[in-house]
Amino acid sequence: MENIQFLLTKAVDLFFYVMELLIFGRIILSWLPLGFNNPIGQFLYSMTEPILGPCRRMLDKSPLGGGMMLDFSPIIALILMMLAKQLILGLITML
Repeated sequence: MENIQFLLTKAVDLFFYVMELLIFGRIILSWLPLGFNNPIGQFLYSMTEPILGPCRRMLDKSPLGGGMMLDFSPIIALILMMLAKQLILGLITML
């Protein structure tokens, strides 16, 4: 049973680590003039938009959002991912 917990913990850690790297990659790419009209940009967009899109919509509906010059959805997404990771890892340790 300990092996299964270990493997699940490592898989969850790896998944969230890769997602964090993809989000940071998208942030960096948004600062560059290349944009998202290249294969790397399209890959980053397709992998991160399912997470960033709902965060962006949530921010747009809040009193803080709507018309802000900076996109804070990656920060919100990273915080929510950190909470989800801790919740999942807590559930795994309960096995």
